[in-house]
Amino acid sequence: MEYVPGIPILKPSIDADNKPFWDAVANHELVLQKCRACDVYHQPPRPMCPECKSMDTLEWVQSSGRGQIYSYVNFTTDRMAYPAMKVPYAVVLIELDEGVRLVSNMIDIEPDEIEIGMPVEVVFDDISEDLTLYKFKKRAA
Repeated sequence: MEYVPGIPILKPSIDADNKPFWDAVANHELVLQKCRACDVYHQPPRPMCPECKSMDTLEWVQSSGRGQIYSYVNFTTDRMAYPAMKVPYAVVLIELDEGVRLVSNMIDIEPDEIEIGMPVEVVFDDISEDLTLYKFKKRAA
C-alpha cells in the first residue's frame, strides 16, 4: 500500500475506551478487550460488557493476530478512494480467531488476489513517528 505525498493520513480517534488498544498497536501488539465473567471478546472497546453487562470484569488480552478475510472491497479509481492512498488498494474486514472483526488493509498482495476466507496475520506499519497502523498479510493455511 502506497500513500500520496502531501495528503494527510487520517489518524484514529483515541478516547478512554480505545486508548489501550492504540497504545498496544504503537508497540506492535494487537490486544483485544475480553470479559472475565462471560469469556467474550469485544471490538470496538467499551466500558461495559455487551453480553453480561458487567463493568468491572473487562481486561485487555493479547490477540493471536490471526484470522481470515470475512469481506473486502477493492478501490480501483481515485474518484471513490481516500485521496491519501494510491489506487488500487483493498479495505478488508478480518474475522480474528477470537471471533471479533477488524477493518484494515492488506500488504504484500495485489487487491485482485484477495479472496474471502483467505488466512491472514497481523503486521504493523509505522507510518510516521506518531502513527502506527495494524494491517494484515496473507499467511499459509
